[in-house]
Amino acid sequence: MELKRVVVTGLGAVTPVGNTVEETWNNLIAGKSGAADITLFDSTKFKTHFACEVKNLNITDYIDGKEARKMDRYTQFAMVSAIQAVRDSGMNLETVDKDRIGVIFGVGIGGINTFQSEVGYYAQHEADGPKFSPFFIPKMIADIAAGHISIHFGFHGPNYTTTSACASSSNALADAFNIIRLGKANAIVAGGAESAICACGVGGFNAMKALSTRNDEPARASRPFSKSRDGFVMAEGAGCIILEELEHAKARGAKIYAEMVGEGMSADAYHITASHPEGLGAKLVMENALRDAGLQPEDIDYINVHGTSTHVGDISEAKAIKDVFGESAFKLNISSSKSMTGHLLGAAGAVEAMITLLAVKNDIVPPTINHDEDDKDEEIDYNLNFTFNKAQKRTVRAALSNTFGFGGHNACVVFKKYAE
Repeated sequence: MELKRVVVTGLGAVTPVGNTVEETWNNLIAGKSGAADITLFDSTKFKTHFACEVKNLNITDYIDGKEARKMDRYTQFAMVSAIQAVRDSGMNLETVDKDRIGVIFGVGIGGINTFQSEVGYYAQHEADGPKFSPFFIPKMIADIAAGHISIHFGFHGPNYTTTSACASSSNALADAFNIIRLGKANAIVAGGAESAICACGVGGFNAMKALSTRNDEPARASRPFSKSRDGFVMAEGAGCIILEELEHAKARGAKIYAEMVGEGMSADAYHITASHPEGLGAKLVMENALRDAGLQPEDIDYINVHGTSTHVGDISEAKAIKDVFGESAFKLNISSSKSMTGHLLGAAGAVEAMITLLAVKNDIVPPTINHDEDDKDEEIDYNLNFTFNKAQKRTVRAALSNTFGFGGHNACVVFKKYAE
């Protein structure tokens, strides 16, 4: 069976550094951080007082206010990114075959804001008996963002959610890619969303000692591959990518950002939260992705790394890159956009895949910010080009995007320049 080719025809994003794809991309290239003091709840008594929040988003610019109130914050973000992406794709919703268009959206946690508020309300009024909103369950469940998107557009194709912690939306992209290249759909609205900047989210990650506590300088707290890193910065938002079968896209005259050519998956099978210290799962997932794409290590010019700004994670990923790419590792660019966006958890894969394919399209690599020359970790090889502090222009023929999740879930997606 001959596999179909899959291209990217639409993008949407709402992130801590921008409420559109263009704004997000421009701020990333400029090296701007989205981290600031938390405004979504009173974090005074928490160890971490800052995060990368979405700012100044008017949800009613995209969906009716009454409908928005039926959605958890993460679903609202998913809807915004999907509406942007479908608009960007130029798809004619009056003529397109909606039975052949699906929605696959990843999320790591889901409606934690709804869960926290509803359970908190019940605890305060327990003596009066259970009083829950009829929207409690529909707002909380992890699959509901995909459901809302399909209902909004009337898309009848494959519709579900992928949940694999921080790899969730990379898995969504991988599934969408495979469904399309097997000929089971013409297009998939694929992506991920997350919003867990609340007492439960921050408190839970604080208890694990996973979050940075650099409260005196939030914008400099996410510092991947620097010795003084002390944990990741919580973030929220969504990213959406329209993946489409090539001939279908050409037939309707769609613009094409890039071609998706491969995906890889693996498991660390090591620890519930820590990556394997030697990067064995990370190594395997990149090898699998390259093999699936039919590319050699020397064909890759850029890797958007998982790069969370945690001690073990950054070291193991750098080791894995050297193991997979050999001498070619020193010729490619590496960067962690989490240094600017923070860690979007289940939405990270989609947002970072978007950043990766834009690097391919625009021939510019966004930086890894917050690195000081005297802040080097002896366990990291700085002969690798981590694209520290300033974006770099270069030809980007093909690129990888890595995401690794709690539970040892690893996913990698591959994009290259589109050519006939």
